[in-house]
Amino acid sequence: MSKSQHLKGFQHLGLPARFVQAVARLGYHTPTPIQQDAIPVALSGRDLVGIAQTGTGKTLAFGLPMLSRLQPGEFGLVLAPTRELAQQIDDSLRRFEVKTALLIGGAPMAKQVGQLRARPTVVVATPGRLLDHLAQKTADLRRVSIVVLDEADRMLDMGFTPAIRKILDATPTSRQTMLFSATMPKEILRMAETDLRKPVHVEVDPAGTVTELVKQELVFVSKDEKGPELARLLKEDNGPVLVFARTRHGARKLAKSLKIQGHSAAEIHSDRTLAQRKAALHGFKNGDYRVLVATDIAARGIDVKNISLVVNYDVPDNPEDYVHRIGRTGRAGARGRAVTLATHEQKGEVRDIEKLLKSELPVSKRTATEKRPVENEPKSFPARQARRNRFQRARKRAVA
Repeated sequence: MSKSQHLKGFQHLGLPARFVQAVARLGYHTPTPIQQDAIPVALSGRDLVGIAQTGTGKTLAFGLPMLSRLQPGEFGLVLAPTRELAQQIDDSLRRFEVKTALLIGGAPMAKQVGQLRARPTVVVATPGRLLDHLAQKTADLRRVSIVVLDEADRMLDMGFTPAIRKILDATPTSRQTMLFSATMPKEILRMAETDLRKPVHVEVDPAGTVTELVKQELVFVSKDEKGPELARLLKEDNGPVLVFARTRHGARKLAKSLKIQGHSAAEIHSDRTLAQRKAALHGFKNGDYRVLVATDIAARGIDVKNISLVVNYDVPDNPEDYVHRIGRTGRAGARGRAVTLATHEQKGEVRDIEKLLKSELPVSKRTATEKRPVENEPKSFPARQARRNRFQRARKRAVA
């Protein structure tokens, strides 16, 4: 699509007038790249594979054409990997005054059954909870005409492949299927070949794409230095801060430590109940909590536009998660900052991230050394240092 078409807005994408007017009322006037490329394809009824990073407007990219194409008696199905992302999608679709059913774990089944019986226009679900409804025969997917798999790579990473297969088998083969993913691993390619019909591929943000609005920094520290370094970062930054920990236990321990230090902090991870996770996110969004400590469950689908700093307290296990983590800042045209705390033993993980980014992470000048860890550098060399010190003292005496 040409630049001039891009500048004309949503009215030139083929959407019905009522949805063009609706997006304008919501404050959207210029489509994002994934929206301008995906919406016309989706409106045509073709199957679609869309590759774009989190926070690029994918919900409207599939939501608007889905709502435009649904006929009376049909409904759309959107699958998401986490409760938080499903809730966010549901909230976004409800703004267009459509009836939805939100099926997520941790919420009362009876309420969800009531939503399903009300014949919603769209069902938004996590795979596990939808399987529960199918097993109890409280959900019937025979009227589904459009299926969306959002953050499909994340769902596969979380082991939802068998569940997705069962769900797709319960829908009509004539359905339109749209698959959105931030990366294109082999599993996604395989799913596109087996479950989609000659899909159109749209890629606007290749894996490793990071907005230039995010200032990235790498700080090499020892494990014992992580806490003081985080405290320093929190002191010099006055805005909302999202801190990523690798494990549930680590997130819980870090949040407790921050509270003891006097910071208003909340935690979100899989050990928290749905009510606790919703309260933490709500409190973080409205300013009750300045710091949110999270595992990677919050890296995708958490739409908080005013985060000024993201701290990778632990280096992520997967390089792709680095992109999703730091993508929580630098949103909606605002500048952001992302700081990664890495030990010297993690230089391999850092290189993997840089390989994905196709660039080196800037090493912070505040560290003890601005040099990168040298490959195969010994972790400790007291004997060598002692010999060097003795040699230098002897040389000074000789010169004197």
